[in-house]
Amino acid sequence: MEIKDKDKVINESKEKIERLKGYVELDKKEKRLKEIGKELENPDLWNDRKKSISLSKEKKIIEDDIALFNKVYELFSELEVLKELESEGETIHEEFEKIYGEFEKEYKKAELISVFKSPEDQNPAYLTIHPGAGGTESQDWAEMLLRMYLRWAERRKFSSEIVEIQPGDEAGIKSATLRIAGDYVYGFLKTEIGIHRLIRISPFDSNKRRHTSFVAIFVYPEVDESIDIDINEKDLRIDTFRASGHGGQHVNKTDSAVRITHLPTGVVATCQSERSQHKNKAMAMKLLKARLFEIELKKKEEEKDKMEKNKSDIAWGNQIRTYTLHPFKLIKDHRTGVEIGDTQKVLDGDLDEFMYAALLKGVGKKD
Repeated sequence: MEIKDKDKVINESKEKIERLKGYVELDKKEKRLKEIGKELENPDLWNDRKKSISLSKEKKIIEDDIALFNKVYELFSELEVLKELESEGETIHEEFEKIYGEFEKEYKKAELISVFKSPEDQNPAYLTIHPGAGGTESQDWAEMLLRMYLRWAERRKFSSEIVEIQPGDEAGIKSATLRIAGDYVYGFLKTEIGIHRLIRISPFDSNKRRHTSFVAIFVYPEVDESIDIDINEKDLRIDTFRASGHGGQHVNKTDSAVRITHLPTGVVATCQSERSQHKNKAMAMKLLKARLFEIELKKKEEEKDKMEKNKSDIAWGNQIRTYTLHPFKLIKDHRTGVEIGDTQKVLDGDLDEFMYAALLKGVGKKD
């Protein structure tokens, strides 16, 4: 990257700082941080566990947002200092370009985080994968997506685990649920909700014909202790069974798998990743709460039953993204128009360009 007009870069960066200040609502955040500080100093607050957890979580989010803005501003200040040194005759080209690269990277991160408005955006998330009609083809595509999201988590240094998996009859998977934890996991992953279409030459077709497969992705925020989800034990049916899976590094075989059904809604949560029935039950309850919480969010948006309707129509016309591997290589997001020709890079978990475009366009917005 060769920067010829440093004055132009400085002016454009200054405009970005001003825009970012508005996005982040810095004055509001600093005022709110003081208010939270006073509330946390009240010794009576700690008798209310849920409120204290909620306030502590809000405090951390605001502090992180302010710290990120300050980092961007500090990098901009370094650019101004370097430009001043150049006017005094010093050679600063390489250093200026390096700092500007860091400024752009941190600015983009701060700009993205500013669109995360919902409290649950920072929560861990459960991602479920459901292949559509098409048998082995769709089940194999589902397993490819499972790998893609595991790689995405790995690239971002997020923790991930397979909570539940059901292997396909010949290849692939019939379903899977992942839990992924890290900074703004749900905020990022909610942009992936929808139908993902694959076009390729089938590895299972001896005649080497082109096939189209569909898989649905659903994402739920994990519910923490600051959110109250009322579940009556009488409304639950709890079944235990022997876990099944491909084996290997992601699946532990156990006789202690747990399936919890919430009878009033029909929502089912399953966990088989732990060897302990107690741990599997605890994880299944977390997943159940996450799904019930997501349903409540949908109701507030007057989108009742939207997820379930999509499950029964994993087919043509509803895809959010098409992955074409034949006759050419191209992945296109139909909501944002973003196209990437390096299909392997995306399938290896590099989803940033798709997610960033969707977030900035407001895909998955809940406010």
